[in-house]
Amino acid sequence: MDMMAELYNEITRNLENEALRVIVLSSTGPVFSAGHNLKEISDVGPEKSRKIFDRLLSIIKAIQKAPVPVIAKVDGLVTGAGCQLIASCDMVICSERSSFRLATADIGIFASTPAVAITRVMPRMKSFHMLFTGLPLNSSDAYIAGLVSCVARKNDLDNEVALICENISNKSRIVMQIGKQFFYKQLEMDIWDAYMLAEEVLVKNLKMNDAQEGLESFFEKRSPKWTNS
Repeated sequence: MDMMAELYNEITRNLENEALRVIVLSSTGPVFSAGHNLKEISDVGPEKSRKIFDRLLSIIKAIQKAPVPVIAKVDGLVTGAGCQLIASCDMVICSERSSFRLATADIGIFASTPAVAITRVMPRMKSFHMLFTGLPLNSSDAYIAGLVSCVARKNDLDNEVALICENISNKSRIVMQIGKQFFYKQLEMDIWDAYMLAEEVLVKNLKMNDAQEGLESFFEKRSPKWTNS
């Protein structure tokens, strides 16, 4: 609970600061996340355990509502609810040595909440295999399955994440914010409703100062000067 409280506080801190352009979740040691503390869960009743699971849901909601992209930088093992956490991020950049596993069924607990997250980013067959066998996915399998965005050599992981963050930071923050909001909203819609929303968002986007500046800078062959408006 302490770790999740810290995660939530850091993800939601200082979001109004226009200098904030991206949030990166990382770790130290050979394990990125081992998921929930099983002793913490087993020592409490249903009401307390629900509060534990709700705390993680509040983190996932915070990730989706954050006005900037949230990236999981993974270098090591991810298990249980850790898979739920990374699958809920906007991007996952992992090292070659990383692996991903949902083996809670081995101790009589089906990974219900992680299943919600991974089945929204991975194909049905691969999700079922991961959930019902408990066998790990290596980094290349996770990439092919869509659980991670890209895989880097361990020594190149920092540079890969820095490059992605730099590319995001070079763009208008308000445009990235609008894009992220639209991205998640349209996922829940019928395709034609999604196109109608896309047109509405695009028309409003074109009227923005940063859109006008971006077009002018393109024609004038110079770097844009964003005002985030």
